[in-house]
Amino acid sequence: MIEIRNLTKRYGPVTVVDDFSLEVPAGEAVALWGPNGAGKTTVVRCILGLVDYEGTIVVDGLDARTRGKAVRSRIGYVAQELAFYDDMAVLDVLDYSAALRGLTMERVDEVVETFRLGDHRTKRVGELSGGLKQRLGLAAALLPDPPVLLLDEPTASLDAHSREETIGLFEDLRAQGRTIVLTTHHMEEMGMLVDRVVAMENGRIVTECPPGELAERLGLRVWLHLIVDPDERSEAQRVLEEAGLGARRNAAGLVVEVPAQEKGRALALLHRAGIELRDLEVWT
Repeated sequence: MIEIRNLTKRYGPVTVVDDFSLEVPAGEAVALWGPNGAGKTTVVRCILGLVDYEGTIVVDGLDARTRGKAVRSRIGYVAQELAFYDDMAVLDVLDYSAALRGLTMERVDEVVETFRLGDHRTKRVGELSGGLKQRLGLAAALLPDPPVLLLDEPTASLDAHSREETIGLFEDLRAQGRTIVLTTHHMEEMGMLVDRVVAMENGRIVTECPPGELAERLGLRVWLHLIVDPDERSEAQRVLEEAGLGARRNAAGLVVEVPAQEKGRALALLHRAGIELRDLEVWT
């Protein structure tokens, strides 16, 4: 569905994407993963034809450079920063998007139901939570029922509850057989969202693998923020340190640095010691 060959993008003397090649078969979900500045968003912008580039991009058999309008008609795009007018109502946003595409109001009703926006259709965009704005962005992107979905850092600005809800929506989209490419710097959610991870650094591909193998391949480490009851923090710290895991206390609990593939070990140690974990955050 997507074929990229020798993609290179330069801004003056700075090369932000360097000889990037990738194939994404129809129905596959792929994550472009890497730190800020790795070139992930630039790849997406090139696919959309928003910037000039060297190399070749073909979407659904169409050259993105010479058939840009036809390519964009096959793509639903959700930007990291959603640019809706805050004073427009949810239904007005979707009606306007549908009118621009020549779509019927019946299609608007379908996406409102699909993304559970019915109870919010009269709300102003500025009144929506981050999770609801994300649902609105997805609804607008999927109005023309495109086979390809491009998502730029789709959960970056969401709280834990909204992130969990959004991941559920993505799982539904995957089940529909759409081709999905998303950018992210979050490791934890990738296993739930994609079939394959393309790790990038300095505009180049570092490795490609299933999401569960990325941490080991790159030797990545994560920080676990373990929230435990105040009267159990000293015991929790002792248990972890006796097992060779350095832990430091903070106001809410303990922070432990571990190889990414060993996250479960720290949790298992506390469980065996009878220490209840009230909450967990993973920092990368």
